[in-house]
Amino acid sequence: MLRLSQKVTIPASELSFQAIRASGPGGQNVNKVSSAVQLFFDVKRSSLPSFYKERILRVPDQRLTRDGVIVIRAEEHRSFEKNKLAALERLEDLIRRATTPEKKRRATRPTLGSKKRRVESKKKRGKTKELRKRPDY
Repeated sequence: MLRLSQKVTIPASELSFQAIRASGPGGQNVNKVSSAVQLFFDVKRSSLPSFYKERILRVPDQRLTRDGVIVIRAEEHRSFEKNKLAALERLEDLIRRATTPEKKRRATRPTLGSKKRRVESKKKRGKTKELRKRPDY
């Protein structure tokens, strides 16, 4: 079970794990043992509240398929259990980032100093370009 808040949890039955072989160097261990993990979590069929589902499905993340399934691959540890915990942490992080409310933008006006600096830089740039022209005799 993955606890997201006091009221919201993901039951273990909604998470599926698949043992796969890790890629990269590692000697005999990497060729014999399937210690890497793929975690599958179907957002659309989950028991999460609709607010969570909507926010998660809107996240532009390559780990989210078109069918609404999150696929997380973890292979940084040598043991299956540690990789499983790492995958769960990543899922939790993804869901937390998707559900934290975005800060509202407060409209501000440019300061007088920034306006002056902008105009001065434009004038300087124009002068530089003016000097590149062929002189008119």
